[in-house]
Amino acid sequence: METVSVVNIAAYKFAALNDLAELQGELRTLTTEAALRGTILLSPEGINVVVAGDQRGIDRLLTRLQLIPGVEDLAVKTSYSREQPFNRMLVKLKREIIAFDVPGIDPRAYASRRVSAGELKRWLDEGRSVTLLDTRNAFEVEVGTFENAVQIGVDDFRDFPAAVERLPEALKSQTIVTFCTGGIRCEKAAPYLERAGFRDVRQLDGGILKYLEENGAAHFSGHCFVFDKRVAVDATLAETGWRQCYVCRSVLTPADSASPAYSEGASCPYCEDESAPRQDAEPASVSTVSRRKR
Repeated sequence: METVSVVNIAAYKFAALNDLAELQGELRTLTTEAALRGTILLSPEGINVVVAGDQRGIDRLLTRLQLIPGVEDLAVKTSYSREQPFNRMLVKLKREIIAFDVPGIDPRAYASRRVSAGELKRWLDEGRSVTLLDTRNAFEVEVGTFENAVQIGVDDFRDFPAAVERLPEALKSQTIVTFCTGGIRCEKAAPYLERAGFRDVRQLDGGILKYLEENGAAHFSGHCFVFDKRVAVDATLAETGWRQCYVCRSVLTPADSASPAYSEGASCPYCEDESAPRQDAEPASVSTVSRRKR
C-alpha cells in the first residue's frame, strides 16, 4: 500500500486584516522553516490558504493563523497525497483573496444563507426541487460536477456577473444552491445573485471538497479539479490519473496522457505542434488554464 504522507490543507476566512506586510514577512519565515509549500493570500478582506507539508509543519502554521484576530475559527479542509503537490511557497498581498471586482459585494458585511454538505445530500436524496449552480470555470466543470447542475459558463470568475445576466429568468423564483471547489467563490457569487434578483439563494458550505469528505460520490459525477499537481481528486479525496499539460495548460484525462502525443513537460494531444516545454511551470491558476479543444 502506498504511503500518503503529505498533508494538504485548504482554508479561507473573510475578516478585516491589518499590518499585512508584517504578517506576510512572519508567514514567509514560518513556512520556510516548516518546509511548507503552496500559496497564502493576504488581503484587507481576509486570508486564503492552500498549503501542503508534513503534519508538524501544518500544525505549526495553523496554530499561528488562528492567533490572527478574526481568523480564530478558521475552517480547514484536509486531504493527503503521496508527493508534495506544489513547487514552491508563496505568501502574497492582494486586493481581494478571490478576485471579483464588483463594488459592494463584501462577505465580511453580508453572506448568503448556507446549506451544509449533509443537508444538501438529504435534499437531493428526497428529490427536493433545487437548482445546483456550478460557479466554477468551464475546464473545472469538465472534470466533474454534481448531477444535473447548471453551469454558469465562464472561463474566469470575473466574468460571473455577465454570465448571471444570461441565466433564464425563471431561475429567479427557484431555490438556488451555488457551489465551487472549497466555498470561497460562492461567498461572493451567492450575494451577487441575490442582488441580481434571485430570491432564494443558498451556498454550499465548504464546497465540493467538504461534500465529498462527508458524502462521497452521492449525486456527484466525475472528479473534483484542484489547483495543484494532483490536478483532480476522487470522491475519497484521493489522487486520480488526471494530469495537466504545462505547455498549453489543458486538463488531461488518463486516456489523453496515454496518447503518443503526450510527453510530460513537452506536449499533449491538444498542443503537440506547440513549442518549448515548460518543465518548471506551476499548476495553473484560475485565470490561466485553457479549455481543451474538441
